[in-house]
Amino acid sequence: MENIKNLPIDIQNSKLLDWLLDRRHCNMKWQSAVKIIREKINAAIQDMPENEEIKQLLSGSYIHYFHCLRIVEILKGTEASSKNIFGRYSSQRMKDWQEIVSLYEADNVYLAEVASLLIRNVSYEGPALRKQLTKAQQLQQELSRREVECQSSAAELRERYFAACKQYGITGDNVPRELQALVKDLPAVLDEVGKDAAKLEEQIQLYAAFTKFVCDWSEPVLPMLTFSQKKGNTTFYEWRTGKVPTVVEGPVMEEALSESVADDVIDWGDFGKGTDAAGAGITVEDGVDWGISLEPTSEDAGADGIDWGDCEAAPIEIEIVDAGTNCPEGVARGEDALSILENSQSRSQFIDELMELEVFLTQRISEMGEESDVVAMSQFQLAPSVIQNQTRGHVRETLSQVQDLLGRLTSLRMQHLFMIHASPRYVERVSEVLRQKLKQADILVLKAATMAERRQEALQEQSRLEPRVDILAARTRELQKLTEADISKRYHNRTVNLMGVNI
Repeated sequence: MENIKNLPIDIQNSKLLDWLLDRRHCNMKWQSAVKIIREKINAAIQDMPENEEIKQLLSGSYIHYFHCLRIVEILKGTEASSKNIFGRYSSQRMKDWQEIVSLYEADNVYLAEVASLLIRNVSYEGPALRKQLTKAQQLQQELSRREVECQSSAAELRERYFAACKQYGITGDNVPRELQALVKDLPAVLDEVGKDAAKLEEQIQLYAAFTKFVCDWSEPVLPMLTFSQKKGNTTFYEWRTGKVPTVVEGPVMEEALSESVADDVIDWGDFGKGTDAAGAGITVEDGVDWGISLEPTSEDAGADGIDWGDCEAAPIEIEIVDAGTNCPEGVARGEDALSILENSQSRSQFIDELMELEVFLTQRISEMGEESDVVAMSQFQLAPSVIQNQTRGHVRETLSQVQDLLGRLTSLRMQHLFMIHASPRYVERVSEVLRQKLKQADILVLKAATMAERRQEALQEQSRLEPRVDILAARTRELQKLTEADISKRYHNRTVNLMGVNI
């Protein structure tokens, strides 16, 4: 018997209520009794004395039997004046709370209610609060990650914007005007290329002599380069007819139209507005995809596209004249009025011949590295002196001159300048594509700010939940100790352990 008293009583918290009912400590109908008690508690708390401890007991917590015991103890001090000679209190407050305690103690209703509270706190309230807390912490991490991603993506888009502007040769402060301003420098740049073409005489003569010696080629080689080497960047009319024009009419009309479109017609809108950038990539002719279209899409033709102004009030008449059609002798008009490097047809031929010359010189350098043997040297004994006197180092120098000219004409900046010169709508397309990068960057910045706000809200939610979890854990531990002590008294003060009480 003595050994049994020393054995602890271990009760699983989730089975506590069943354990109390099985051992007849509580009645099966305890819930009905608790309902009546709750109604009396709700009525009693309407009239309570001004006491700080009572306020804390009644503030936001479920009032159970042990709270009621403490309230009665406090009322013994506040209601002492109402105690008669028989030791009874005439105060209604005291009577109400004493009745509540008596109802709780009948059939140990309080013990069943406390067991139910423990089970609910451990199995439902605690996990629910922990789940909300974990969710708030995970949400903060996710929002923080997405905020950083938005900021880095926005920075990347801005870098791409300025990198694209750098490729075009502009700062990006006012894209349409800067692009239009680039075209004004195009004739001077092309004239410089035409002047430098005069330095290709040696390369052209070497290529002509080599083809004649090796292939007995009688036709003229590199006609456009030969013409440019002698005449420079002259008009297409002179290249086509061999005569210097007395009147040049075309470029004035084109320049006026370009200025009209740039300043008076196109409504560039705001960098914060625009269509989706995904619709801006279309293939251009000649097999080169510049990522920009010269033709408007169906969306561009709508109200959100280009504002062409009042066409009836200020009509612009453009006369298109085919080269050589109804033109007086000596008058360069239309495409004939353009220089050979401005005219797309002659410019393409000029670039093709430069590439042909580049390939020849590159191949010649490679062959000269293999012509050290006697057989190879004997093959060129009858070659013209212009071929025999060449050294590999000198050919490399002449190749670099050709490559320099080719690079200046085919650089990305020059390609865009030619496109802008050919179509003012290209300026709009480029502006739209660049505008989209800035717009997307701005959207991502706003998105990052939204993520920061939501992360702050999640942090506030975490700050609100953490004290609730601590309070619930403290109250549950308190209930656990009171319940263990109460059960222990019923079993001759044997140690009682409630297992699994964790919040």
